[in-house]
Amino acid sequence: MTDVTVRTLLRMKRKGEKIAMMTAYDYPTAKLLSQAGMHVLLVGDSVGMVVQGHTTTIPVTLDQLVYHANMVSRGAGDGVMVVADLPFLTYQITPEDAMRHAARMMQEGGVHAIKLEGGQSIVPTVERLVTAGIPVMGHIGLTPQSVHAFGGFSVQGRRAEEANRLVEDALALEKAGAFAVVLEAIPAEVAKVITESLRVPTIGIGAGPHCDGQVLVFHDFSGYTTGYIPKHNKPYLQLGDLIVQAAQQYVEEVQSGAFPGEPQTVHLKAEERDAFFEVHGEEAKGE
Repeated sequence: MTDVTVRTLLRMKRKGEKIAMMTAYDYPTAKLLSQAGMHVLLVGDSVGMVVQGHTTTIPVTLDQLVYHANMVSRGAGDGVMVVADLPFLTYQITPEDAMRHAARMMQEGGVHAIKLEGGQSIVPTVERLVTAGIPVMGHIGLTPQSVHAFGGFSVQGRRAEEANRLVEDALALEKAGAFAVVLEAIPAEVAKVITESLRVPTIGIGAGPHCDGQVLVFHDFSGYTTGYIPKHNKPYLQLGDLIVQAAQQYVEEVQSGAFPGEPQTVHLKAEERDAFFEVHGEEAKGE
């Protein structure tokens, strides 16, 4: 697989080839998804909810995301683009803050691009980063870092006025230099208009089938999470159930003595065994 770059994604949109993107938070997951042919891996601040156990993404820190990004970048190997979120209030205050934090994410995290939530309000920041050579992926619609302002995780753009504003936000991000825009939890009709209006690709999550690509959270996709599952998700596995079943079998085998068995057991070589029990006595063999 050849390297996926911003130009690759633009070419895929022009050819009508769909882009597959998924979150990853560690080395083995990144390695497996890379082998599966994923085009883009997202080191999302969703790690706060699906890994850390928070109810929102807001508690996630820059240090934490840099740590996860570093693992994912090493696991992804060649051929896959790695994008990382900048977490809450690391880019919204000033473009200079965004520059410093994006530099850390790229230098220490090893990612190829960063993702920022917001529309027209972050245009100056996007322009500053792009001018400095930092590829930026936009993110509009339901932006989880603004969950408290929204009053919860809810679909955005249901009203015509809000939908028109989303179109304007997407166009403003493209003009500012964003190489792609994530559309989260918006009506499919709105996503279709945005996708057809932009030269750069759109990546949907809960935005219908008309986007240029789709992204899922790994833990939702794999059935690793428990409890509430978002409407837009399609579990391709029931990994959580499989882990519980396997762990129950392990507990039973440990308690019954079936594990470890002979295949998991190492013995002394015969000559060493004899020398060992000369010191400790034959009764120590326990046979």
